[in-house]
Amino acid sequence: EAQFGDFANGAQIMFDQFISSGESKWLRMSGLVCLMPHGYEGQGPEHSSARLERFLTMCGGDNWIVANCTTPANYFHILRRQLHRSYRKPLMLMTPKSLLRHKLAVSKAEDFTTGSSFHRVLWDDAEKGNSDTKLVADDKIKRVVMCSGKVYYDLLEERDARGIDDVYILRFEQFYPFPAQSAVRELERFKQAEMIWCQEEPKNQGAWSFIEPNIEWVLGRIDAKHGRASYVGRATAASPATGLASQHKAQQAALVDEALTIKGN
Repeated sequence: EAQFGDFANGAQIMFDQFISSGESKWLRMSGLVCLMPHGYEGQGPEHSSARLERFLTMCGGDNWIVANCTTPANYFHILRRQLHRSYRKPLMLMTPKSLLRHKLAVSKAEDFTTGSSFHRVLWDDAEKGNSDTKLVADDKIKRVVMCSGKVYYDLLEERDARGIDDVYILRFEQFYPFPAQSAVRELERFKQAEMIWCQEEPKNQGAWSFIEPNIEWVLGRIDAKHGRASYVGRATAASPATGLASQHKAQQAALVDEALTIKGN
């Protein structure tokens, strides 16, 4: 049962032995798609994490795709791409349950039709989408908050509620293969801005350990003022999440606040 990562660990042998390395070892391609609920919604340690960090640790040699889509259109396109490619790669997809009915997780009809495609990195909704905030010019942006998954909508709602116009929120929809060209293209617009990686998971879990060196490479490539991204999220922990709803809400509010608050403003 790969419903949540804490249950997918019962299938760890299959992930290790066959799915992640089968093509490398035996030249056997697989188009398997695993949908694994992943998102911190106050449901406790057994129903919050798909153990994203484990799948990212096994990435190498373009062996599979690890993604975390935040829009209906991107979810549609990543599944469509899986079928239309001339080769097969396993797709490990994190699927936040709360986005099934989230009022901001919507896509326009044209995002599904001719000319549309999967986006490995997604823009801030203040540029295109569900936000009334008008951001300042790119060279006036003070901070770029990079994230993935449902925490994007927590950040977006809080930023709009505060009326902040100098913080840009950038989503990584695909972790692996790492979208280096897309990241360079987006981040070179904000060379002077402070760079933040925000995640819901504890620091020793989630995408941080995987994403940090990749973002550092991108920032070096664009000659950014800040050569490394700072971490914002939960502290290192043995358990994926707290079992107390009140503590979850406090932790979530704290990480969102830290990601959006620029010292001196």
